[in-house]
Amino acid sequence: MGFNCGIVGLPNVGKSTLFNALTATVQAQAANYPFCTIEPNAGRVAVPDARLDAIAELAKSASIVPTYMEFVDIAGLVRGTSQGEGLGNQFLAHIREVDAICHVLRCFEGGDVTHVEGSVDPVRDAETVETELLLADLESMEKRAEAAEKRARGGDKDAKDQLKILSLVLAALRNGDPARSIDIPPDLRDGYRRLQLLTSKPVLYVCNVDEDSAATGNALTEKVAAMAAENDAECVIVSAEIEAEVVQLADADEQAEFLEGLGLSETGLARIISSGYRLLDLITFLTAGPKESRAWTVPKGALAPEAAGRIHTDFQKGFIRAETIGYDDYIDCGGEQGARDAGKLRQEGKDYVVQDGDVVLFRFNV
Repeated sequence: MGFNCGIVGLPNVGKSTLFNALTATVQAQAANYPFCTIEPNAGRVAVPDARLDAIAELAKSASIVPTYMEFVDIAGLVRGTSQGEGLGNQFLAHIREVDAICHVLRCFEGGDVTHVEGSVDPVRDAETVETELLLADLESMEKRAEAAEKRARGGDKDAKDQLKILSLVLAALRNGDPARSIDIPPDLRDGYRRLQLLTSKPVLYVCNVDEDSAATGNALTEKVAAMAAENDAECVIVSAEIEAEVVQLADADEQAEFLEGLGLSETGLARIISSGYRLLDLITFLTAGPKESRAWTVPKGALAPEAAGRIHTDFQKGFIRAETIGYDDYIDCGGEQGARDAGKLRQEGKDYVVQDGDVVLFRFNV
């Protein structure tokens, strides 16, 4: 699994249309009224990676196994969600379970779809959702702090440590700042992660535009891009309607020709995945052999044993070394044997930091 991303936003901004297109399913009902998504729908999509196809051809692999990204379509949030308005806090709970928030914003005027706020303003919409998540975090953390203070007065050391984290978080939230803006000291980071704060999730703003703006964006997407830059977030422009048309074309060449005619070089899915990987600091390493070629996702900076553990826990426990070939070397040398003969295969130990595109064979003993 690569990562999972919760699709959120106000009602009627194109969340379910985008979800259906990205996952090439009709699991989520796309309708022109709020809360047509009653339960979160989840769909997995293969992460496109041309490198995987290339190494599989050289390795003469019987099968190709990509890494996957999961999208979770979460019902539209409205003003007052943190207080139970709309369909309430059940959706906030769903957001706690995802790695990142994919925040869909309506960046097109007109159309038959009514906007819940009566006008189109993506920055206002983003602030509305962010405020509801912040208020939910604030209420939750104030309750935790109250309980921790009682335990701390009784001499509970764990409660005293928790209060150190909570004081930092509450100071930010009361100032209107999301939890992800806080510089958490290293010794408090484990406790911070256990809080599962809604506003700690990294955010990817997805500007849903009309067809004419898909390649270049528009004045509304420029405002969102500026907001994203201020908040260390990612921003990508997508037309949900175009994505819905693309998935109807089964042939890859037809898809490429269709996109090229619109001035696009890749699908919205590919752009969202690339932005998501940057947002979460993820990389992909590869394994190749006659049985299969496969892609694996790990955090940037992962050491070789951690990457081995992604394949199987025994690989990490009994790690001996990682036989590693850079992707370019693998291709230039015509595969593993050619890379060995050319001296491009490296024997890496436990301290090796895995690089994006590495082709790796792990040696282990348990």
